Amino acid sequence: MAAPVLTDIVRRHAEEAAHLWCVYDWHLMHPEENPDMDEERIDRLIERLNAHLDGVRIAGPEGVEIAQERYHDFPEAGELFVLRMLQPAARHLTVHDLDLEAVRSYLRAKLPAKR
Repeated sequence: MAAPVLTDIVRRHAEEAAHLWCVYDWHLMHPEENPDMDEERIDRLIERLNAHLDGVRIAGPEGVEIAQERYHDFPEAGELFVLRMLQPAARHLTVHDLDLEAVRSYLRAKLPAKR
Protein backbone atom coordinates (compact mmCIF):
# COMPACT_ATOMS: atom_id res chain seq x y z
CA MET A 1 0.00 0.00 0.00
CA ALA A 2 1.34 3.40 -0.97
CA ALA A 3 1.91 6.04 1.65
CA PRO A 4 -0.58 8.91 1.61
CA VAL A 5 0.49 12.07 -0.19
CA LEU A 6 0.80 15.04 2.13
CA THR A 7 -0.58 17.67 -0.23
CA ASP A 8 0.64 20.72 1.69
CA ILE A 9 4.19 19.39 1.82
CA VAL A 10 4.24 18.45 -1.86
CA ARG A 11 2.85 21.88 -2.74
CA ARG A 12 5.65 23.46 -0.72
CA HIS A 13 8.21 21.35 -2.60
CA ALA A 14 6.72 22.51 -5.92
CA GLU A 15 6.77 26.15 -4.81
CA GLU A 16 10.35 25.95 -3.56
CA ALA A 17 11.55 24.18 -6.71
CA ALA A 18 9.94 26.87 -8.87
CA HIS A 19 11.52 29.63 -6.80
CA LEU A 20 14.96 28.02 -6.74
CA TRP A 21 14.89 27.49 -10.51
CA CYS A 22 14.26 31.22 -10.95
CA VAL A 23 17.08 32.11 -8.54
CA TYR A 24 19.45 29.72 -10.29
CA ASP A 25 18.59 30.85 -13.80
CA TRP A 26 18.70 34.53 -12.82
CA HIS A 27 22.16 34.07 -11.36
CA LEU A 28 23.43 32.32 -14.49
CA MET A 29 22.06 35.11 -16.67
CA HIS A 30 23.25 37.93 -14.34
CA PRO A 31 26.26 36.69 -12.34
CA GLU A 32 27.43 40.23 -11.65
CA GLU A 33 24.24 40.90 -9.65
CA ASN A 34 25.33 38.61 -6.81
CA PRO A 35 29.09 38.26 -6.57
CA ASP A 36 28.72 36.25 -3.33
CA MET A 37 27.15 33.38 -5.30
CA ASP A 38 30.29 31.31 -5.62
CA GLU A 39 30.61 27.75 -6.89
CA GLU A 40 29.90 26.24 -3.47
CA ARG A 41 26.69 28.25 -3.08
CA ILE A 42 25.58 27.36 -6.60
CA ASP A 43 26.17 23.68 -5.84
CA ARG A 44 24.07 23.95 -2.66
CA LEU A 45 21.32 25.76 -4.56
CA ILE A 46 21.28 23.01 -7.21
CA GLU A 47 21.23 20.35 -4.50
CA ARG A 48 18.22 22.00 -2.86
CA LEU A 49 16.46 22.43 -6.22
CA ASN A 50 16.97 18.75 -7.06
CA ALA A 51 15.73 17.73 -3.59
CA HIS A 52 12.54 19.77 -3.98
CA LEU A 53 11.95 18.29 -7.44
CA ASP A 54 12.34 14.83 -5.91
CA GLY A 55 9.83 15.82 -3.23
CA VAL A 56 7.25 16.46 -5.95
CA ARG A 57 8.27 13.46 -8.07
CA ILE A 58 7.87 10.99 -5.23
CA ALA A 59 4.20 11.97 -4.95
CA GLY A 60 3.63 10.49 -8.44
CA PRO A 61 0.48 11.56 -10.28
CA GLU A 62 -0.65 13.62 -7.28
CA GLY A 63 2.61 15.56 -7.48
CA VAL A 64 2.01 16.30 -11.14
CA GLU A 65 -1.52 17.44 -10.33
CA ILE A 66 -0.24 19.76 -7.60
CA ALA A 67 2.40 21.19 -9.96
CA GLN A 68 -0.29 21.72 -12.60
CA GLU A 69 -2.41 23.59 -10.06
CA ARG A 70 0.58 25.78 -9.13
CA TYR A 71 1.18 26.58 -12.81
CA HIS A 72 -2.52 27.29 -13.35
CA ASP A 73 -2.46 29.76 -10.44
CA PHE A 74 0.97 31.20 -11.33
CA PRO A 75 1.82 30.68 -15.03
CA GLU A 76 5.46 31.65 -14.57
CA ALA A 77 8.81 30.18 -15.67
CA GLY A 78 9.54 28.41 -12.36
CA GLU A 79 6.19 26.66 -12.21
CA LEU A 80 6.47 25.59 -15.86
CA PHE A 81 10.02 24.35 -15.22
CA VAL A 82 8.73 22.12 -12.41
CA LEU A 83 5.96 20.73 -14.63
CA ARG A 84 8.47 19.99 -17.38
CA MET A 85 10.79 18.20 -14.96
CA LEU A 86 7.89 15.94 -13.95
CA GLN A 87 7.29 14.69 -17.50
CA PRO A 88 8.21 11.02 -18.04
CA ALA A 89 11.23 11.83 -20.23
CA ALA A 90 12.65 14.15 -17.56
CA ARG A 91 11.81 12.25 -14.39
CA HIS A 92 15.37 11.00 -13.91
CA LEU A 93 17.11 14.23 -14.89
CA THR A 94 18.83 16.51 -12.44
CA VAL A 95 19.64 20.17 -12.95
CA HIS A 96 23.22 19.18 -13.86
CA ASP A 97 21.87 17.13 -16.79
CA LEU A 98 20.02 20.02 -18.41
CA ASP A 99 20.82 21.88 -21.60
CA LEU A 100 20.03 25.29 -20.15
CA GLU A 101 19.54 26.99 -23.50
CA ALA A 102 17.03 24.31 -24.50
CA VAL A 103 15.22 24.75 -21.17
CA ARG A 104 15.06 28.52 -21.61
CA SER A 105 13.82 28.14 -25.20
CA TYR A 106 11.13 25.71 -24.06
CA LEU A 107 9.98 28.04 -21.29
CA ARG A 108 9.88 31.07 -23.60
CA ALA A 109 7.90 29.13 -26.21
CA LYS A 110 5.36 27.72 -23.74
CA LEU A 111 4.80 30.64 -21.38
CA PRO A 112 1.83 32.88 -22.02
CA ALA A 113 2.77 36.24 -23.51
CA LYS A 114 3.08 39.03 -20.95
CA ARG A 115 0.84 42.02 -21.49
